[in-house]
Amino acid sequence: QVQLVESGGGLVQAGGSLSVSCAASGLTFSNYVMGWFRQAPGKGREFVAGISRSGGNTNYADSVKGRFTIARDNAKNTMTLQMKSLKPEDTAVYYCAASPKPAAVVLSGGLYDYWGQGTQVTVSS
Repeated sequence: QVQLVESGGGLVQAGGSLSVSCAASGLTFSNYVMGWFRQAPGKGREFVAGISRSGGNTNYADSVKGRFTIARDNAKNTMTLQMKSLKPEDTAVYYCAASPKPAAVVLSGGLYDYWGQGTQVTVSS
């Protein structure tokens, strides 16, 4: 079955950097648009970043643009999110997701078929 497993979350001070990863199995990874979403306590899930099947197209939420970088390695079935200049408001559970939709990047969580279990990122002030 399809599995998406996030790793790399943790506690970091404001202004610091952190990288989270997503390892995919049970699917042809290169056939899927991939995305990162996050959910903070008491808030809804929000799109963070998305990447096309080839990795040639990316899209970022305005709140993370210039600070976060999404990348994928189709040979290793992995995706990463490098985060720098972290802020307390970046604190959330971060989820990776896979979408089969015929688009370069998919922003809507409802269009993703597979989700990981999430990894906690906490930014202290």
